Amino acid sequence: MERILFVTSTRIGDAVLSSGVLAHLVETRPDASFTVAAGPLAAPLFRATPRLEELIVMTKRRSGSHWFDLWRRTAGRAWDLVVDLRGSRTSWFLRAKERRLAGRPRDDRHKVLEAAEVLGLAPPPSPVLWLDGHARAEADAALPEGAPILALAPAASSQFKTWPAERFAELAAALTGPGGVMAGARIALFGGPGDAAISRAAAVGLAPDRVFDLTGRLDLPAVGACLKRARLFVGNDSGLMHMAAAAGAPTIGLFGPTDERLYGPWGAACRAVRAGAQVDARLRDAVKGREETLLDDLSVARVLETAAALVAETEAKDGHG
Repeated sequence: MERILFVTSTRIGDAVLSSGVLAHLVETRPDASFTVAAGPLAAPLFRATPRLEELIVMTKRRSGSHWFDLWRRTAGRAWDLVVDLRGSRTSWFLRAKERRLAGRPRDDRHKVLEAAEVLGLAPPPSPVLWLDGHARAEADAALPEGAPILALAPAASSQFKTWPAERFAELAAALTGPGGVMAGARIALFGGPGDAAISRAAAVGLAPDRVFDLTGRLDLPAVGACLKRARLFVGNDSGLMHMAAAAGAPTIGLFGPTDERLYGPWGAACRAVRAGAQVDARLRDAVKGREETLLDDLSVARVLETAAALVAETEAKDGHG
């Protein structure tokens, strides 16, 4: 049996965007076993990888010693293939018949394309989510059968790329209220353990019996299983947005200073809605420290129009229109 080491990102979104490359290897190398190395936040996404031999959680340490930890855990094996999407030097010090390492990140193409280039894949494989029985059971308990689900992720890793929470509430009311394209739908809120306040703000004015606030309550695979059931997902540029797209949910990502040409949700049923003008790559680092939203000029009306069109389009394709 072949042995393949796959090194991916610390961040959830980047790890999801790279998952199509791993899925390609799973499909095209049916006799291979896989060891996946990822950061603590992203690692749970890979626990149900087919033929997984080991999942290595890389906890960042001072002076980059986490890379030595990875070498120590993998140097004793002979690898048939090492795919390192971090492009680390560590991979050069492993015994491997073949190595494929990512180069320097680029600002001229989507990250899915960038990941696919490591193996020379064209067209690029789409991101995937692997879900196990435990994740599905958790989703069953969190979101019982019932009306369709509007999934919202009102938080993000930085305040500057967060759409105001009250606009999520206004959007949800318009979509799920009388006359809305998702009239009567349930609303599921997602986020991390520190996002409880913004999720509560995004639910103000909504009927409590139709709101399922799952913020911080589920692990990532269970969140993925919930997102797979969503009729529509709307969220900021975040790992949850990429998870929703990979799960196959019609997905709308809200963008401001970050660039949807690089990080937009990937898939035929995905849309990006931008606030304001593109931010020049040279200025992007300057706005990362901002503590106020930079999506103020993105109106509810614009997002609502995009959402209504996407729901109608996907219903027609699914034969429900």
